[in-house]
Amino acid sequence: MRKRFEDQLNELNRLMTKMGELLDEALKMTVEAMASKDIDLAKKVIPHDKAVDEMEKDIEALCMRLLMQQQPVARDLRFVSSALKIITDMERIGDHTSDISENIIYMAKEDYSPHIGDILNMADIATQMVKDSIRAFVQKDLELAQEVLTKDDGVDAIFLKVKLELVEKMRQDASFGEQALDIMMIAKYFERIGDHAENIAEWVEFSITGTHRKTRG
Repeated sequence: MRKRFEDQLNELNRLMTKMGELLDEALKMTVEAMASKDIDLAKKVIPHDKAVDEMEKDIEALCMRLLMQQQPVARDLRFVSSALKIITDMERIGDHTSDISENIIYMAKEDYSPHIGDILNMADIATQMVKDSIRAFVQKDLELAQEVLTKDDGVDAIFLKVKLELVEKMRQDASFGEQALDIMMIAKYFERIGDHAENIAEWVEFSITGTHRKTRG
């Protein structure tokens, strides 16, 4: 019985890794499409979201089988229940990459604001956070998860900088308003991706330590 359970846990790790690879590929394509104004590449990101959605369903089904059929002990129970939480954040990251790509397609014919450089920096940090948080879960690496948690403030700081500068730019030039809103949306999506990576890292902490920082007194 335990051998079968271990095999299913290995399958869970495999599927989580594969879902993470899909997200990493989608995020990298999104950043490249934004940097190069590549509409065709941006369009390729959107099918990735559907693939991520399918992976979420497969992992959810496997987790439910593990919980209902195997009666896992405490640590294994935390691992499986954390996976269920994590795939929700992963699915939302997939949604955000698709949303960003749609904005890129819309904006590609315009001259970019200089703020795109800040957003690309934000995107690089958020992309690494996602990759590291999922790797931390699969490898049960508490230190790596905690490193991810230290990076979210950097994403938030860039977002705040971009937001304040865009608001000031709109005050100075009303014709800039439409592009400013598009850029703000992209920045917000990357900020949310960072938040989701932070959530994943917190669930990694819980799966290893049994304590979730948002429930600490």
